[in-house]
Amino acid sequence: MVATTLIASGLVVALLASLLLDQVGRGLLETKTSSALLEARLGAAQMQAELEVSPCVELSDAAGCVQNQLQALTQSLSDRGAAGGLYQVLLSGPPENNAFASPRIRPDAAPRELADRLAADAPSGYVYTRSGEAPAQLVVGTVLSAPVLGQYRLFHFFPLTAEARSLALVRRTAAVAGILLVLLLALIALIVTRQVVSPVRLAARTAEKLAGGLLEVRMAVRGEDDLARLAVTFNTMAEVLQRQILQLEDLSRVQQRFASDVSHELRTPLTTVRMAADVLHDSRGHFPPAAARSAELLQAELNRFEDLLTDLLEISRYDAGAASLEAEPVDLVALVARVVDQTSALAQSKGIEIDLRAVPDTEVIASVDHVRIERALRNLLVNAVDHAEGRPVRVELAQDADAVAIAVRDSGVGLKPGEAARVFTRFWRADPSRARTTGGTGLGLAIALEDVRLHGGWLEALGEPGQGATFRITLPIHAGALLRSSPVPMVAA
Repeated sequence: MVATTLIASGLVVALLASLLLDQVGRGLLETKTSSALLEARLGAAQMQAELEVSPCVELSDAAGCVQNQLQALTQSLSDRGAAGGLYQVLLSGPPENNAFASPRIRPDAAPRELADRLAADAPSGYVYTRSGEAPAQLVVGTVLSAPVLGQYRLFHFFPLTAEARSLALVRRTAAVAGILLVLLLALIALIVTRQVVSPVRLAARTAEKLAGGLLEVRMAVRGEDDLARLAVTFNTMAEVLQRQILQLEDLSRVQQRFASDVSHELRTPLTTVRMAADVLHDSRGHFPPAAARSAELLQAELNRFEDLLTDLLEISRYDAGAASLEAEPVDLVALVARVVDQTSALAQSKGIEIDLRAVPDTEVIASVDHVRIERALRNLLVNAVDHAEGRPVRVELAQDADAVAIAVRDSGVGLKPGEAARVFTRFWRADPSRARTTGGTGLGLAIALEDVRLHGGWLEALGEPGQGATFRITLPIHAGALLRSSPVPMVAA
């Protein structure tokens, strides 16, 4: 706002100053021209009157007498003009006669344009001249009739030095006044802008505090203007948000406590049921076919139920902030190869090939919790096999000076627009009608995300419908380091 005001006021002041200087210059020039024409007419009229009553016409040497009279009249007129520095004169006649001029005026100083105009029988005229760096002059020409000798042309040279000094003074005054005016306008704009922007800045700082978790902060309300109404509206919004956030936090704590309590409370009965189910499963060979099949189904569902409880307990630890990181130097090339080997049986049962690409092929040492990273990678790989639709799954490993990245790419069903951000939501499934063949709990990707975040890393997803999906884990090589980029590009499979 201040910069805009400064530029706009500067342009306006410059335009006004230009118009002012133009008007002042025109006024000075018109005044000088009027007075100069009057002075020139008076001088020419006086000289013409002296010539008309000249006694030289009765003398035998009338021409010489008239010339002497012309020289005396020119000298008198020159002395009168030089006394006040008003003008200088030049009297020039026919070519065969000499010219008479003031001391600093050359005989050929008359402007050709004005001389030609007077030669064309114009009784008078004037022009403005400038010779190099010399000040401008106003030259007024008048035709005189001398006895015996004929017509002469009288030129008055009026210097415009005083007018130029006056215009320069006005120009300097306008420049100083304009600069002061622009600075004053900028100062006023700064003060007004601060008065307007300060409440907005206060609202921004208050909003930042709200975003930082300080839900009790409010804006001060002063007066009854628009800014005061803004503060009231902002405070009302903050109160509503505070209530809703507190309600959500209470609900979240209840949900977390419920999940944790249920998970722990179900451990004991599950252990009892597991023991009974193991006995039945081990003895299923002595049962009728229907009972044997029921024992197998019971064993499978108990395994899935136990996995779900394990995942719920892990999520509960993250929600409670009780998850800890036990980082140590680990060769990630060997870790990735181990997870691929563990998943190869599942992939072979689906006719899927897992392609491992490690760049470089040497060891990649990073400070990580190998249990959590193995679990996260296993979840990604099992998820890719489950959705690959029989097509190959590619696992890539790369590193740079600061980070190491593992990407799992498949060419299966892919992800619809917007699903890349929701795929890590707990219990969320992209296609609820799709049959699950691996018996997942719906918490695998959520736990994987928490495992990676615990390392200070990134877990990202990208995909397109029918073209597969890519999941990328990026971890800092040194625990606690800040990530800036990933060595594996995030592109579709």
